[in-house]
Amino acid sequence: MTIQLTPYLNFPGNGREAMTYYHGILGGDLQLFGFREFGVPDAPEEGLMHGQLTGDGFTIMASDAMPGAEQTWGGTRVYCSFFGDDLQTQTRWFEALAADGSIGQPLEMQVWGDVYGLVKDKYGIEWMFNVAAPQGWAATVEVAGG
Repeated sequence: MTIQLTPYLNFPGNGREAMTYYHGILGGDLQLFGFREFGVPDAPEEGLMHGQLTGDGFTIMASDAMPGAEQTWGGTRVYCSFFGDDLQTQTRWFEALAADGSIGQPLEMQVWGDVYGLVKDKYGIEWMFNVAAPQGWAATVEVAGG
C-alpha cells in the first residue's frame, strides 16, 4: 500500500510548452497526452490532458485548464495530487476534505482506468486523488458532499 503527494500544475493552454521547457532544464522522462487522444468532448483539441515529467527524485504533472475552468472552478492553477493504490485511505481523505469544501469531480472510474476525484477544501486548496483501480471496482462511489 502506497500513497505519494505530487504537484500538479494547471496551465491556460500552454501546458505542452511549459512541460517541454521544464524537461529541457530538469531532464528526465517526459510524457504528454492530449485531449484529442482521449476523445474528451468540449476540450481544446491541441490541449494537454496530462503531462508527466519524472526525474531523479521528482515527478511534476500538468494539464491545460478546460475552457471556462477559471471562472467556474476559481482554481489556483496548482493542485496537490495524491497517487497510489490505497482506495480506503484516499476515499476517507477525499470525503473529509469535501465535507467542508466542494467537489469539482466526483471520485469515480475514469477513461485511463483509475479512480479519480477532485475536491477544493474550505481554504481554497485543490486536491486531486488518483487511485490505481482495484479489482472489481464499481463504476462510481458515493462520497460525502457529492
